[in-house]
Amino acid sequence: MEILGYRRPDGQVGIRNHILIIPTAVCSSTVAANIAAQVTGAVAIPNQHGCCQIGADHEQTVRTLIGFGKNPNVAAVLVIGLGCEGVPIREVAEEIATTGKPVEVIVIQEAGGTLKATSEGLRKAGELARKVAHLQPEKMDLSEIVMAIECGGSDFTSGLASNPACGVASDLLVAAGGTSMLSETTEFIGAEHVLARRCKTPEIGEKLIRYVRECEGRAKLLNVDIRGGQPTPGNIAGGISSIEEKSLGCIHKAGHAPIQDVLAYGEVPSGKGLYVMDSPGQDIESITGMVAGGATVVIFTTGRGTPTGCPIAPVIKITGNARTFKMMEDNMDIDASTIISGEETIEQVGQRILDTVVDVSNGHMPKAESLGHNEFGIYKIAPTY
Repeated sequence: MEILGYRRPDGQVGIRNHILIIPTAVCSSTVAANIAAQVTGAVAIPNQHGCCQIGADHEQTVRTLIGFGKNPNVAAVLVIGLGCEGVPIREVAEEIATTGKPVEVIVIQEAGGTLKATSEGLRKAGELARKVAHLQPEKMDLSEIVMAIECGGSDFTSGLASNPACGVASDLLVAAGGTSMLSETTEFIGAEHVLARRCKTPEIGEKLIRYVRECEGRAKLLNVDIRGGQPTPGNIAGGISSIEEKSLGCIHKAGHAPIQDVLAYGEVPSGKGLYVMDSPGQDIESITGMVAGGATVVIFTTGRGTPTGCPIAPVIKITGNARTFKMMEDNMDIDASTIISGEETIEQVGQRILDTVVDVSNGHMPKAESLGHNEFGIYKIAPTY
């Protein structure tokens, strides 16, 4: 199978050609959004963090912002800083520039305030737009795809139909030489031993178990049982009775390929194949982590229905619930309820999902992308001080 992709200077392949405006702190998000709204091809991420964070939490925010800038779906980057935040503005820009893509910087306090920074930003973003407008996608092999797999608003049909079908699509992509990622550590609880057995080495399996224990440990520090939030009220209304049942349905998304490694949040895979990433079960933060890790397309199963997307990676919505597909047809791309009705097998729908990934890579817009769903959220692991 072939796709249409943009080969970046560092050799990575993207399927979109965005100009990304990165605010390094919440204080510069409004200027970033105002600039993106006036430049063709530009998109801003609504960063709500970037200041008064410490230690691993601070490092995670910086890593995620850099990862978004380095994502191969991005052709050029404008970094907007306030000037006094914790995120090192110019270091972020310099690290993104190691990919070879054009990167510009504006600091609001140095520019002279909102109006002057916006004016300068419009000029620089316009120049970036002209620089990358001539880039044309070329025919590439399917193995260049890096696919994130997400679920949200799950119900009983997710574990029975749409998640296993995604697992088939993941296995097909991995067999073709591509890369896929499973995340949501919260939803490995009770099924972590099953995933650990699939890791390439015992050491990687132990790493996966450690991430799950740390996730539970953080909840215990708050003197709460994580089962108070998982499954969610919507999951329970959709027929999921326990966190273990939810986890056993969730891990079907990863198919049967061996797990090459377990990644930190926002970490880039070192090779091809199936990877697991440490992330929360919250959809937006989970997708943000995988896209920061280089995912260029997302497949997203939802039994209850959710419209969410991503600023730089197309998100394909799949539901195994016939009622949800009918009620939210404006948001759903693939009806996997045909598995439950007996019209198709899990394998047939899995192939249909991979075919859709190819179509999207060739320019087709899934509904979340066409409706402008650009949700973004960085996983915080500590309070803001």
